[in-house]
Amino acid sequence: MGKLTAPAIAAHKTRDGKEPLVMVTAYDAPGARMASEAGADLILVGDSLAMVVLGYDDTLQVTTDDMCHHTAAVARAKPDCHIVGDMPWMSYHVSPQETVENAAKLMRAGAHSVKLEGGRKRLPMIEQIIDAEIPVMGHIGLTPQSIHAMGGFKVQGKQAEHARKLVQAAKSLAHAGCFAVVLEGVPVRVAEMVTEAVDIPTIGIGAGSHCDGQVLVYHDLLGIEDRFVPKFVRRYADIKGQSVEAIKAYAADVRSGSFPNHDESYHMADEEAEELHLYGAG
Repeated sequence: MGKLTAPAIAAHKTRDGKEPLVMVTAYDAPGARMASEAGADLILVGDSLAMVVLGYDDTLQVTTDDMCHHTAAVARAKPDCHIVGDMPWMSYHVSPQETVENAAKLMRAGAHSVKLEGGRKRLPMIEQIIDAEIPVMGHIGLTPQSIHAMGGFKVQGKQAEHARKLVQAAKSLAHAGCFAVVLEGVPVRVAEMVTEAVDIPTIGIGAGSHCDGQVLVYHDLLGIEDRFVPKFVRRYADIKGQSVEAIKAYAADVRSGSFPNHDESYHMADEEAEELHLYGAG
């Protein structure tokens, strides 16, 4: 089928009989290859990089240069997926010209589109980026770059008025030209309303099963990150546990002297070894 283009994704609604879109994050070439071989439709090089790879407590610490570095690593793997580059905090809260320049950096690094957080207040920036022929994915609901304004990682749209605002925000993003929108941390009914209200696909994370697709963080679904597991995460493996046990076994073998063994070592031909021995004796 090949990579889904932004226009193809924009037409990918489950109500039209399309299969739900599968998006997963990746931050390097091995992760991109695995996502591609597993059949993911989209790879998000997310600003979650800050927390699951770089060790920060939130997503606010990564820069555009950080995101470009990891987007390029993903792109070098040539995955058969649409690559979405996440625009980090303060990369689109600036002038329209700087915003477009930052989006262009991600595209030059290998992204096929960019994603940014926020509703109506981001419309001028979104329109400028789209005017520069760069496809944009929206992101509303729980927007991690706004955790201080939101008072933490809290579900959004629980009140009817807030839910209506999310529906209006999604409509505005679609009208501005976004080809898809991520819905994060919202009640199921709200996500269903948003999905029904727009003609572009919704991709949920903590938004229930009525979206047009789903996204999870690579480290969460594989069980690499286990310090905090959000309610909406389903772990499909325990890679951290298996890795710890593997490293323990390696350490035990090193300490016991059983690693490396004869077959795991390089050897000289017997005659060369004998000559070396005689040379040493002389």
